[in-house]
Amino acid sequence: MLQIRPFRLDDHAAWEPLWQGYLTFYKSSLSAEVTEETWRRLNDPAEPMHGLAAELDGRIVGIVHYIYHRSTWTTGDYCYLQDLFTAEQSRGQGAGRALIEAVYERARADGASRVYWLTHETNTAAQALYEKVASRTGFIQYRQLLG
Repeated sequence: MLQIRPFRLDDHAAWEPLWQGYLTFYKSSLSAEVTEETWRRLNDPAEPMHGLAAELDGRIVGIVHYIYHRSTWTTGDYCYLQDLFTAEQSRGQGAGRALIEAVYERARADGASRVYWLTHETNTAAQALYEKVASRTGFIQYRQLLG
């Protein structure tokens, strides 16, 4: 049975391969320092960054990271679903949808006004799910790296 739960400190060894899988999917890499700081933030109750694990038969098969931030458009925070990844061998079993819906539930409980996320235009497999659980906004992202 699939269970969605917050990360625990002892999940690090199961989280990191999924995190690296996510980065590899997007043809990215990060230093060990950034990865360790991300893990620390995900487990610090004082941080606006949170994470959930999808556990199937006692094994973590998916992860999601989400961040709360202020908005000039509402009184409630926005919730940015930053990273979502499921292990390749576990895809199609509902973990991605369950993780998204768990973020919705937590964001609603925390008074957020919306949950939103980005995906790459070539990630058509994920978009098939996203079209079922959210609305496409039509916005285009622009970015300037600062260092």
